[in-house]
Amino acid sequence: MDIAFFQDVFLRLLGGVPLTLQLAGISLSIGFVLAVVLAIALHNASPLVVLPLRGYVALFRGTPLLVQIFLIYYGLGQFRPSLQAMGVWWLFREPYWCVILALTLNTAAYGAEILRGGLQSVPAGQIEAALACGMSRGLLYRRIVLPLAFRQALPAYGNEIILMVKGTSLASIVTLLEVTGIAHQIISQTYRAIEVFICAGAIYLILNFAITRALAWLEHRLSPHLRPPPAARSATQKGEAA
Repeated sequence: MDIAFFQDVFLRLLGGVPLTLQLAGISLSIGFVLAVVLAIALHNASPLVVLPLRGYVALFRGTPLLVQIFLIYYGLGQFRPSLQAMGVWWLFREPYWCVILALTLNTAAYGAEILRGGLQSVPAGQIEAALACGMSRGLLYRRIVLPLAFRQALPAYGNEIILMVKGTSLASIVTLLEVTGIAHQIISQTYRAIEVFICAGAIYLILNFAITRALAWLEHRLSPHLRPPPAARSATQKGEAA
């Protein structure tokens, strides 16, 4: 085993981590906002609004992310004159923004379904009690519905976050040098694919392990009703010590 080669490759691959985190962070941030809007619309809107939204969700959930990136980057480039006339060619001529757009639309579709399930899990009794107390719809969603829905949807949405981090590896197909892009570059120079991809896999594993720990902490913070009160914890600890 060539330890020196592993160390060199690992350090070189670390140079792609900032771009990987940028792609995932920007896409997840914008996608989460879109997912919230879509989930509320799917939960409450009229059929005329729901049908096109369901079509969008079905399209992006039913097609591979790789195909979506190809269609946005290569496909829309064929309409350059029209895009220039609309003033949005700057967005579609850069692979960076094309990948972010594809990742954002993809995660928004999945996130909308996850959050819609969270909204449906909010007990009807709590909504009726809030309305009986005179809460407006906006205040009801802000204080009761959305916090409960987020807490219920967090474990499933955590999986979506991890999938998006791994999905950034597809950015290498449009020349972006994130972790996987740098790995392909090193392989073309050294022809040692196994060692390089072991290092790349280790980096993704470390990133996703950190994300799962952060999500577990957040879930713990958002679920105080599932934690025993301090007195009960003290009694339990004394019993274990005895």
